[in-house]
Amino acid sequence: MARESNPMVLLADDQVDVREALRLLLKAEGIASVGVADPAMALDAVRRREFSCALIDCNYSRDTTSGEEGIELLEQLRQAAPELPVVAMTAWGNVPLTVEAMRRGAADFIEKPWDNARLVSVLRAQIALGESARRQRRLEAENALLRGDVGECIAESPAMRRVLALVERVALSDANVLVLGENGTGKGVIAERIHALSPRAARSLVKVNMGGIAESVFESEMFGHVRGAYTDAKGERIGRFELADGGTLFLDEIGNVPAAQQPKLLRVLEDGEFERLGSSRTQRVDVRLVSATNADLATEVAEGRFRRDLLYRLNTLEVRLPPLRERREDILPMARVFLARSAARYGRDGLALAPSAERALVAWGWPGNVRELQHLMERAALLAEHDQVSAAALAFGPPTEAGPDLDGMTLEQAEAMLVKRALERHDGNLQHAADALGITRQSLYRRLEKHELRVAGDDD
Repeated sequence: MARESNPMVLLADDQVDVREALRLLLKAEGIASVGVADPAMALDAVRRREFSCALIDCNYSRDTTSGEEGIELLEQLRQAAPELPVVAMTAWGNVPLTVEAMRRGAADFIEKPWDNARLVSVLRAQIALGESARRQRRLEAENALLRGDVGECIAESPAMRRVLALVERVALSDANVLVLGENGTGKGVIAERIHALSPRAARSLVKVNMGGIAESVFESEMFGHVRGAYTDAKGERIGRFELADGGTLFLDEIGNVPAAQQPKLLRVLEDGEFERLGSSRTQRVDVRLVSATNADLATEVAEGRFRRDLLYRLNTLEVRLPPLRERREDILPMARVFLARSAARYGRDGLALAPSAERALVAWGWPGNVRELQHLMERAALLAEHDQVSAAALAFGPPTEAGPDLDGMTLEQAEAMLVKRALERHDGNLQHAADALGITRQSLYRRLEKHELRVAGDDD
């Protein structure tokens, strides 16, 4: 679909004189339009080209008062063009119909006979919001390429392949998702992937670090405030839920939400309603929530620090990210991506990992997971004295409790443990296990014999 740089509005109304009056009004304002007479033509139009906004009547040939056809068209437009702002319009406006249209995703509501100034103002606002959202999406896409986030979604390991397959299925629904995993496993990257694969991909992805919001400003940050809501509120503020309307809201470190604020969060998740701080006007939003934590929320619930009903709202679907030490097949591909990226940044083109470094990377416990790997490759790009990064140049930090328990092991015991784990991860496939360990199949045979390890079903 192509869209011109000038705004183009879709006008859907079964009365030709209404369409013509709207066309002339918008033309005088420098806004082009395309008129259609029924819902089928409207859907065909949005499938053939991209519009800046749509203004649709709520009543067509089926009846003249219920608004049923307009509500159906609204839902179909949301599916066909999720990014398209839709303004509903009817001569039979009433509160229930207005509420239903807004609940189904209408950006605003106009009643016939319309006020020219208000109609033009509403359409201009929606055109501007739509263009702003498109610019933000383009920037997010460009930033993702610059960050190289694709490297963090490398999935050579069976464990990570299962995760990404689950993410693809989860993303297609509109259910709330809870992403679980240790620090540094890439929970934010998974949230971005869920949004990018979802029907809401054309709308905004708004990210909030819940651990960084002070309890005193929680309501203002999440729900916004009006002027004068408190001493320093010199203007209005749009909250994160409102910014994410129609799109996805990612709440990282969700386990850090203060107990006193959890009921307020629960309310907006249950019915999509909230009030800006200092206002009595209830607003509705349509937000898909993705949250993440490294905390054990079940334990937090049991100990009274986290509401059980809030957890139920958050974890309609769960995605558990394996730590890097449980997806060792991904370590070397990711390390090469991170090293190449850092080498290009620091003018070290051609920098590569030596075989000794690759073996050390696979054997390390990775307490900091993907984030640790990324930082390690950046440091190696800065400090490597030659074109190959050796194991010594990696300068691993001290092991922590998150890694394998190597304390007290002899070198022989550690080698036996690594060989055994490699075989377990690859279901006894000797060639795959040898590749993961960075040795030949013949070398693996010698180690199996040395440590008296047997592989069930292997007759080679």
